[in-house]
Amino acid sequence: MASITNSHFILLFLIFSTFIVFTLALDLSDVAAEAPDGLLPLSKKHVVIRNTVTNGEVLNIHCKSSEDDLGHIRLKHGHTWDFRFRVNISLSTYFRCHFWWNSVPGGPNYYSYWFDIFTVYRDDNPFGRYPVCEECVWEMYELRQNYICRINRDKSGWCFRMDIEP
Repeated sequence: MASITNSHFILLFLIFSTFIVFTLALDLSDVAAEAPDGLLPLSKKHVVIRNTVTNGEVLNIHCKSSEDDLGHIRLKHGHTWDFRFRVNISLSTYFRCHFWWNSVPGGPNYYSYWFDIFTVYRDDNPFGRYPVCEECVWEMYELRQNYICRINRDKSGWCFRMDIEP
């Protein structure tokens, strides 16, 4: 029975070692990775948020994951803010952001929304409904204030409804 247990440990060690070596080789090489993005954990991600709120107000942003709190950001109209991270080994990485603008809380033109700005299921799934994004660029949808859109380089994209409650 000990030989079966030892052989399992050896097999697991070989698989894990191969994975680590492959991941390090992809990270340290100057050539493009041969594996499509989204198939491996630890893939690099870059989230960019652009303030395009229609009234020209400062956009307040507070993003966090289960591991990182990125703090409160005040983003002027037309400006961008970004952050970078790697998808975790268990493929459960997510970042949830709170967006609010029009500076008087509870006032007639105060807007406050929550949105999962990055989820592996939506943004890093090669078999998902939306394409994998290495650079995920987000803008507020100009025609409706409770929508946010992920924009591609060709200006096409997908819009998603933001939540009113956290």
